[in-house]
Amino acid sequence: MPSMFGFRRLPREVRTALALESGERVVSHARAAGDGHVVATTHALHLPGGLRLPWHLMDRAVWDEEGLTVTMTDGAVHTVRLPEPGLLPETIRERVTATIVASRRVPLEPGGGVRLVARRVPGYDTPRWEFIFDPGLDPEDPGLRALAEQALEEMRRSLGV
Repeated sequence: MPSMFGFRRLPREVRTALALESGERVVSHARAAGDGHVVATTHALHLPGGLRLPWHLMDRAVWDEEGLTVTMTDGAVHTVRLPEPGLLPETIRERVTATIVASRRVPLEPGGGVRLVARRVPGYDTPRWEFIFDPGLDPEDPGLRALAEQALEEMRRSLGV
């Protein structure tokens, strides 16, 4: 049922089914095409079927006429159709952006590089650093990892972190 602001409340059974962490609260939501809801909380994006995507592990989210496509930092891609996204686009943008402390792309070899990203993680005082390698680069290649580690140390030194 619509509220006085025109927003619908999250159905009780959907809220109850969410596996919320201590202190986690619902920020916005939208009904997915077919069955289920997409729910943005203070800690994660919850997709239909119980999939929980923490904000600090999201690389990007893209909206189009089909709905939402989320790419995680490990390369996993999740897509959900949302006929009426409501406030989700703004919430997702704000939540992902709020996790980023620092981000810099560093070239590693001709045609490839790595993005060094420091993110805030709920429950931790220090940011978590991650390497996001360009497509086509092998993140397990010891030579590339060593170059990325060296670039990270230089970045940390320049930022004083």
